[in-house]
This record gives sequence, structure tokens and C-alpha cells, in this order.
Amino acid sequence: MKILAIDDEEKILDVIKAYLEKEGYTVLTETNGANALNTFKTVNPDLVILDLMLPGMSGEEICRKIRALSKVPILMLTAKVSEDDKVYGFTIGADDYLTKPFSPRELTMRVKAILRRTKNDLPLNDIFMFNDGDLVIDTRSYEVKKKGRIVNLTPNEYKLLTVMVQNPNKVFTRSELIEKAFGYDFDGFDRTIDAHIKNLRQKIEDDPKNPTYIKTVYGAGYKFGEEND
Repeated sequence: MKILAIDDEEKILDVIKAYLEKEGYTVLTETNGANALNTFKTVNPDLVILDLMLPGMSGEEICRKIRALSKVPILMLTAKVSEDDKVYGFTIGADDYLTKPFSPRELTMRVKAILRRTKNDLPLNDIFMFNDGDLVIDTRSYEVKKKGRIVNLTPNEYKLLTVMVQNPNKVFTRSELIEKAFGYDFDGFDRTIDAHIKNLRQKIEDDPKNPTYIKTVYGAGYKFGEEND
């Protein structure tokens, strides 16, 4: 499997490359945002490790550009440690985060966990259609369409959506969504779910502030239901 690591510190890239190649991964490294995007388009990696604090083109901008092209899992590296900063990383499209300085062993474990979750996300061989085709979720092809146009979801957003779609009108707590969508090895927190739900609403709702599909059940969690449920 191919991993693209993007960081302006070559020593960190050397450590990432050394540890992950011991695990059998092919690791490509870039220190420059523009070059990183070109490499991404050329090699189509299975995972991206991305430093948020990059000079020139920021990690945030790179993350958004990658998200516009692909659902590839993104592991964000950041020196910022507050919960708000971590939530922001999920909001812009990251699938997981690791705070600098980090243990190479933890990095390896995170990479394995992310790739395992992605690999286990098998198609359900079904099509879900809502409001006369306004929203279509095709689990055979992993495609989500809104008004006939493909919606580009991250792997975590797709997992959350399919978990809720398979259980219409069931109220999920945030902890239940973490468990069912990501598994026990996901090192997240409740506000992670809020960030992903916000992103999903921006992508599939006509009015994200008054959602038709993903509804908040105050004091409990979230549920998926059509407008006339």
C-alpha cells in the first residue's frame, strides 16, 4: 500500500518513512504543498499523512484540495493540542489526527487502524433512495448523489451516513455512532461526531440549518429520517 507523507521537516519525514517501510508500506515524501498535490495525483496513495502547519500552501489548503479530488483517508499531524483545533481538523476533512511530538509506534498503530477501517468498509450491495431521488446512496459503488450529482464524502462521513441510513429513525448517541461507524480502535471523542455531522449536512441537505435527513435529537444524539417520517 502507498502512503504519501507531507511535512516541511525532513527529519520527521525520515522517521515516518523508516518506521512505515518496516511495516511493508511504500512511503513517498514531500516537503512542498504544490509538489505534494502533483505527487498525490500521480501515485493515487492509499493514505495521506499531512502536517497542518506548512509554509506556503498550508496543510489546510492541501487537505481541502485533496478532499475535492478523493475520499482517501487523511491523517493530520499538528502541534496544536486543544480540542477545538482537533475538531477543526475533522471539519476540513481529516479522518484522524496525531499531535506532535508523536511516538513512531503510535503513528504506525494509527496508520494500521485507519487502513483497517477503510478495508473493512465493504459494500452492502444495496441502493437507498430518499424523497423521490433527491438523495441516492449506492453502497455497491460507494456513490452518494444529491439531485443527480455525485457528493464527495470522506471515508468517515460515508461510514456515518450508511450506519444511520440502515437504521432509519433510530436515535444514535455519539458514542454509539463512534462504535458502529469507526470501531473500538478509533481514538476520537464526541465532538468528532458533531464535526462530521456538520460536514454531512453541508453536503446532502438543501438547508443545513434545517435538515431534512440528519436530525438532532436534543439531549440524545442524531437520527436519519426523511422529511415526512
